[in-house]
Amino acid sequence: MEKYTCKSVGVIGAGIQGVCVGLQLIKKGIPVTIFDRQDPLSTEFKPASYGNAGHFSPYAVLQFNRTDVLYDVPKMLLSSYGPLALKWNYVPRLIPWIVNYLKNFNKKSMLHTAKYMHQILSLSNDAYEEIFKEIDTTNLIDKKGIIYVWTNKNLKSRKLEIKVRNDLGIEQKLLTKKEILDLEPNLNPAFDAGVIYEKAMHARDPHGILKAIFKLFLSKGGKFIQENITNLKQVNDNQTNIKSDKKEYIFEKTVIASGAFSKNLTDQLEENIPLDTERGYHVHFKDMNHLISRPVIFLDRGFGMTPMNQGLRVVGTVELGGLKNPPSKKRIDYLLRCAKELLPQLQTHEDEWLGFRPTLPDFLPILGPSLKNKNIIYAFGHHHLGWTLGAITGKIISGIVAEEKTNLDLSPYSSKRFN
Repeated sequence: MEKYTCKSVGVIGAGIQGVCVGLQLIKKGIPVTIFDRQDPLSTEFKPASYGNAGHFSPYAVLQFNRTDVLYDVPKMLLSSYGPLALKWNYVPRLIPWIVNYLKNFNKKSMLHTAKYMHQILSLSNDAYEEIFKEIDTTNLIDKKGIIYVWTNKNLKSRKLEIKVRNDLGIEQKLLTKKEILDLEPNLNPAFDAGVIYEKAMHARDPHGILKAIFKLFLSKGGKFIQENITNLKQVNDNQTNIKSDKKEYIFEKTVIASGAFSKNLTDQLEENIPLDTERGYHVHFKDMNHLISRPVIFLDRGFGMTPMNQGLRVVGTVELGGLKNPPSKKRIDYLLRCAKELLPQLQTHEDEWLGFRPTLPDFLPILGPSLKNKNIIYAFGHHHLGWTLGAITGKIISGIVAEEKTNLDLSPYSSKRFN
């Protein structure tokens, strides 16, 4: 059988998904051009990889369509001291997403999401390790595991998490309060127990890793054009046109990897995809990264702390409010209160940041061709696991573009589920 070779591919988006897709395509000998309105190597560029938690989380199979949180959602939304918030002016635009979300708020959907998140998450670290062999990761990655802590208040939820992960064969080690404090003695013991995922790792500089992968892509012959993409269409079976605010470009195939901004393009393709945005925040405490040696996440509060080169990064909360609302001071204040509950030593913070997580109502990404345009391929909707899934998404999408066979069941990630 003659091997199919794609003549050219345009990738829209230079975040971790787009850069990893571009790298894997270049490795297959396929010419690639990545487009973004900002240069990944610029000091002004602050994508999701600039501000995320930096966790490589292959265990994170349970998402927010889990049945144990249904009755807690209204209470969370009405409390300023909680892990979930809503910009009320955005509610009318959020209704289609909420309707789809409620359809997926049941045990069957929860387990479906967990199963197919596990299918790709279980491959995620190995996919990164392949890339790490080709870049210098000195002082960029720590492999000390990730700890989650909790109080005895919501033990039903904790038991659900443990069972689902056990059923999927995910390695997890339960910890007592004493065992947690033995590992992280600076923590204030405001918790009762926890778990460590010993095979998890974290980035000390996520944006530094993105830049290293992007440089690798360029060194292998990849091209980058810094322009804002405004329009996209498939002309025929062998041509897609990408139009920026400056010029029009022709490729055989195009990949949309624009994260939370992908809906601007899919709407043009007349595909009704209920993509919306979880708004996530971070703050830094400079020179405080020595207080913990690995990420610590407090499940009761919905936030986490990660030691990074930039300092101790505190991240978390879910705020539903779209792309245009201004940052919420209450969300920053919430993170500060949570951080100082676990580490009272913390004082002045810096570098407040807001980023956008592209989220679909069933909490599975969309990976695969557009329904009406087979040469336009989607790679977005990874919610708060975009960083974890970057490398494996690159491998999956490059295989789809090159029309290779796969042992993975990719049907659950198709946009068909919403159309």
